[in-house]
Formats: sequence, structure tokens, C-alpha cells
Amino acid sequence: MKRIVIIGAGFAGLAAAKALRHADADILVIDRANHNLFQPLLYQVATTVLSPAQIASPIRGLLKNQRNTTVFLCEVSGINKDAKFVYASNENHQDAAHPYDILVIATGVAHSYFGHDEFAEFAPGLKGLADAVRIRNKVLKAFELAEAEDDPSRRQDLLTFVLVGAGPTGVELASSLAVLVRTSLKEEFRRINLATTRIVLVEMAPRVLGTFASELSEAAKRRLENLGVEVRLGHSVDRIDADGVVVGGERIASKVVI
Repeated sequence: MKRIVIIGAGFAGLAAAKALRHADADILVIDRANHNLFQPLLYQVATTVLSPAQIASPIRGLLKNQRNTTVFLCEVSGINKDAKFVYASNENHQDAAHPYDILVIATGVAHSYFGHDEFAEFAPGLKGLADAVRIRNKVLKAFELAEAEDDPSRRQDLLTFVLVGAGPTGVELASSLAVLVRTSLKEEFRRINLATTRIVLVEMAPRVLGTFASELSEAAKRRLENLGVEVRLGHSVDRIDADGVVVGGERIASKVVI
């Protein structure tokens, strides 16, 4: 019987495992998390619309009816292509070598800072549940600190949110944040004027949603601007630090950069 090892239980890994449910094979799925994540809705977790549990499904539950499939919660540390072994360990520091006849690598992606990895310290990306929760906490904390802040300048810095990248995630996050400010947060604060909140979406390309048709891109831009989002196109980010960003030579003071 063939032994198939699948590394990663995201969309691709899970689809591969399910496609092999009737195969005459022994299938091992390895992932460092115990859940499959519906990534397209991460922005809704980051803006409090959904809870983490609503977009994460247990891998074991999704594959429980596949008798030819085993799931391990492990971190892969290496692959020996010649000997056909995958090396992995769990949180108990138990190391194991898993043999395979066929190997499927579906480990997903990480966000890129385009050669500026130093930006990561000040501007979290949005690829996993931990990222979404971190961003949500950072956003909500900014409003809380602004409520208690007496200095108008520092308060405005806390109420300025800069999002870098106007692909689907950036556009969705910007619009969802704008709706959050207009709706659920509107009646919850007494000392700050939420109408002064700035949401700035920065994109170095000439339009938002660059992989979409131009008419859809223009419609999205109009919708963002109608929601009060400042869309800045054709400018890359030169610098990000704890006090904001520099975009096209202009400094934007902000305590929340994503």
C-alpha cells in the first residue's frame, strides 16, 4: 500500500486529502495547527465581526470519516528526499521520521515586506488566526487609549489607521474597519469623536485590486472613499516605525499600521 504524506491542512492540503479518500493508500496529514482556517474571512476577525472559532474548523473533524487518513499535530523540521522521510516534532519534543512514497507539500504562504523585514516589528500582517487576534486587540486598544488621552495630537495619532497594500485583504480590512467605526463603536465612546478617525489605505500600484478588472477596481475605490477611507495610490512605504509611516516622503503619524 502506498504511503502518502501531506504537509499542511489548508485549502490545498485538505483538498488533496479529501480527493484521496477512496484511494488504496495510507495517508498522513501533518499540520502545526489543529484547525483548518478559512483565510478569506480573517479580516472579519480582525475587525470584531466574527470570532476566531467561526472561521476555524478542526482538521480531525473534517477528516473523521476517512478511514485511510491519520492526522498528526507536528512541526515539520526537514525532508530527506533520497531516503523519502519527513522529519517532524511535537510540543513534547518527540521527534519522528515519517516514511513516504508520495509527498504533498501544501504549507501555504507568509506575508512579504518586500525586502523590509524590519517593518514586521511595527506592522503585523494578516495570514493566520493569531495575526487576526493581534490586529483586533491593537485596533480596539487604540480606541481605548484615545478615550483616555487628553492631548489632541496624541489622540489623533491613536485614531489614525494605516493599511499597506490594496489587494483583497487590504481593501476588505479597510472597509470593515470603516464600517466598525460608523456602526458598533459609534455609541460606545463618550470622549472621542469617531468622525475624526482616519483610515489610510496605501498602495504602490496605480489602482486598488490590481488583479481585478479595471471597472471593478474603480468601483471598489469609490466605495472605499464613500466610507471615508483615504486611498493613496502610486506610493510605496519608505519607512514604518512605532510612531507611523513615511509614504512618498510624507510622514503619517499613526499608532496602528497593518
